[in-house]
Amino acid sequence: MPQERALEKPEIAKSKSRLSRIFGYRQFWLLLGLVFALDQLTKYWINGRLPLGSYGSGGIAVIPGFFNLVHVGNTGAAWSMFSGKSTGLALLAVGTLFAIFFWRRQLGLRQTTVQLTFGLLCGGIIGNLVDRLLHGHVIDFIDLHFSNYTYPTFNVADSGICVGVFWYVLWSLKNPQAQHTSDK
Repeated sequence: MPQERALEKPEIAKSKSRLSRIFGYRQFWLLLGLVFALDQLTKYWINGRLPLGSYGSGGIAVIPGFFNLVHVGNTGAAWSMFSGKSTGLALLAVGTLFAIFFWRRQLGLRQTTVQLTFGLLCGGIIGNLVDRLLHGHVIDFIDLHFSNYTYPTFNVADSGICVGVFWYVLWSLKNPQAQHTSDK
């Protein structure tokens, strides 16, 4: 019996260690979940309210001449680059998520600011990946106009990706010699 208990203790310690490492990324997981949920809920709402392709007169004018809600499908990336390459972009998204996981120590993911930036980024990546897998395209619905310029239609996931990348780049420039903490 004492030998069995002695064997159980390392397993319990190993399990607690794993759990504490996962909990160490709580800001990352929280923001990832928040961005993903908000993205999917807004896309679900748009999908139920507006027909696909309702750009222009078929949309909802929130602030006339400036902000409209529309429902478009984007098979490409930002600004419809790589249009029609949804499968390749889905594979790129999966590869990016694996790369972030693999290089999390080098990226400094134990630091709160970095967790927040990558929470935004990964929540957005997963939100658009789910669209590609379920619909074959990304659902975009935020349509902004600035005088004669029409900004490319986007969604909550796109916002998370852009803000996350921009924030991480700014953080990296301000902290070029940052010592990244690592998991043990």
